[in-house]
Amino acid sequence: MSVELTANTSPETATQTDWEPPMPPTDLIFDDGEPLESNRHRIAMNVLIRSLQQAWSDRHDFYTGGNMFIYYSSEQARNRDFRGPDFFAVLDVDGTKERQGWVVWQEGGRYPDVIVELMSPSTARVDKGKKKDLYQQIFRTPDYFVFDPFEANAFQGWHLHSSGGYQLLEPNDRGWLWCDTLGFWLGTWSGTIDREEAIWLRFYDTEGNLVLLPEEAAQQRAEAAEQRAERLAQRLRSLGLDPEEL
Repeated sequence: MSVELTANTSPETATQTDWEPPMPPTDLIFDDGEPLESNRHRIAMNVLIRSLQQAWSDRHDFYTGGNMFIYYSSEQARNRDFRGPDFFAVLDVDGTKERQGWVVWQEGGRYPDVIVELMSPSTARVDKGKKKDLYQQIFRTPDYFVFDPFEANAFQGWHLHSSGGYQLLEPNDRGWLWCDTLGFWLGTWSGTIDREEAIWLRFYDTEGNLVLLPEEAAQQRAEAAEQRAERLAQRLRSLGLDPEEL
């Protein structure tokens, strides 16, 4: 855009009126080709994502993902210096929108409301240091948790206090930590998932019930139907009827 100078227009004024803010970068990458730490880390991530989706299967006002790049500034995007959290959730957004990653300036300035990092010995220091500072100071993420899938005791969480800083969460008598943003507890659960037996980080509701995975919910419904059928059969037999002949 050209600016015509007049007697009352200085070169400095022309430069100021000609200035436009730089556009955010568009050449974003969403895959660095690096896998998660281990297969257990992958399962642990999917357990959190899939169980939250199951719990809120009738809702479309949230988004949850994991191991996805989060872009929050032009400088960070240019430097390719940040890898996304292992699990995150954002509330009050269109959950049906297809996304390759989370680009803050394309999401109305929204940052994750909950983040979980799945630690390993090589990442623990960064997860509880540099990343925690980033989530507290830049993202302003209300709830942040860290968990080591190979070391169940390595489980901590923080809630963003009104004073502006993270406050360490105190576990309940079961060792669970309350996630105020989601309205669920986060706690450990021992069992086999995807053929791997381990101690997993799981969601629990306010009544202390395990938030189920889709396949667990399907199995629960099948067992309930089988129990109803058996009760009906017993009732028929008490009336002198053979349920197999009906």
